[in-house]
Amino acid sequence: MDKRSPSVLRHLADVQPELWWLDSDPLEPEPHSAVVGEVAADLCIVGAGYTGLWSALLAKERDPQRNVVVVEQYETGAGASGRNGGFCSASLTHGFSNGMRRFRDEMPLIERLGRENLAEIEATIERYGIQCDWERTGELRVALAPWQYAQMEEEARLRNEFGDNVELLSREEVQARIHSPIYHGGLFDPDGTALVDPARLVWGLERACLSLGVRIFENSHVEWIEDVDDAVRIHTPYGAVTAGQVILATNVFPSVLRHVRKYVVPVYDYVLVTEPLTDEQRERIGWSAREGVSDAGNQFHYYRLTSDGSILWGGYDAIYNFRGKVRREYEFNADTYATLAAHFLETFPQLHDVKFTHAWGGAIDTCTRFSPFWGTAMDNKVAYAAGFTGLGVASTRFAAATMLDLLEGEPTERTGLAMVRKKPLPFPPEPFKWIFIRLTQAAIKRADTHEGKRNVWLRLLDAFGLGFDS
Repeated sequence: MDKRSPSVLRHLADVQPELWWLDSDPLEPEPHSAVVGEVAADLCIVGAGYTGLWSALLAKERDPQRNVVVVEQYETGAGASGRNGGFCSASLTHGFSNGMRRFRDEMPLIERLGRENLAEIEATIERYGIQCDWERTGELRVALAPWQYAQMEEEARLRNEFGDNVELLSREEVQARIHSPIYHGGLFDPDGTALVDPARLVWGLERACLSLGVRIFENSHVEWIEDVDDAVRIHTPYGAVTAGQVILATNVFPSVLRHVRKYVVPVYDYVLVTEPLTDEQRERIGWSAREGVSDAGNQFHYYRLTSDGSILWGGYDAIYNFRGKVRREYEFNADTYATLAAHFLETFPQLHDVKFTHAWGGAIDTCTRFSPFWGTAMDNKVAYAAGFTGLGVASTRFAAATMLDLLEGEPTERTGLAMVRKKPLPFPPEPFKWIFIRLTQAAIKRADTHEGKRNVWLRLLDAFGLGFDS
């Protein structure tokens, strides 16, 4: 379907470049003051997204007397935490297949830890009464071609051997759930994914932190960091925080530790949301169980129903801007919105009378292994994690717990993992980074149109442990 045809573009006529999650939501907390003057803490956390807030919450739960401060350059949840699609997945490795390629021997343990982590998130939401539209719907991954379905058969066998509980669905079975003419089959994971309102989750975590005595400072960009004997000093425009320990939870934004920057690049992902569907429109597509859905291509879409019956539709394009710049103007991309609208109508042609109302984008912190990595600095007084690659709603909690383990210096199941002990390969410098990413994206796109066959370039990346697949 031509993305520039009038039959596609008319669906975007009323779209607003706004976050659906933030549209007149009454639960957004009051703003916090900036750091002014001298602030002392036991633990200072840089970044007030999921990673930072989970770090603060877990730190206070482990030691209620710990003096914890969070410093945020914008406002709480301003980055990926407040603008993602709301898929809370148990996977810690950006999907099972990606994990098997990199951490095969550890995958039974990683899968168990991922399921336990998701259960702890649900328990936290219940414990603190967080209103975030949490739905344990599971996730349906759909095959759009026979080769994708063939790969699902092997994945289902392995995952069930490792303790997961997934079900392979035939073409007829998957189309009985959700009526799309392009589905060839599917893999349903009933308990490995929950859906959530991401903004309300980040605000709920913020309230939980405040209830335990965490202090949060906003509009306080960290300019530099220094090691001062037995403490670390975080410098902001109007003051500084001195703490015995520091967690860096800046994710896609450039780390104050320059050597960490080579491991992360920002890629922009985009989302559309439809107007609420009528009962008659819902009947056309089924979807009565409200599963989260993604397709099995290397360039994939993810989509779900919102609390008011709209469809959130995102993914596919992953756009890297030269030199890895993160800018607010990149959050709107008319060409990608047209591509997404065209793909939506191919998936659900019966929704020819539905319009989109909201559209936005955001930067994802991607590393060369597509899953988070960890590290410490300044004599183990500083810990960091990054590289979540768009599947961080749940894995940020695991990352936070692991960073606290690293700072405490006590070995745990988490810190013993190779994925924690080893870092991904760094990206090359510019302009080679830009060329590298563009070549890879072109090869991935070609693989999707050639039955998943990986060309020489992708096989070379696989050999070096890079293995881009989404």
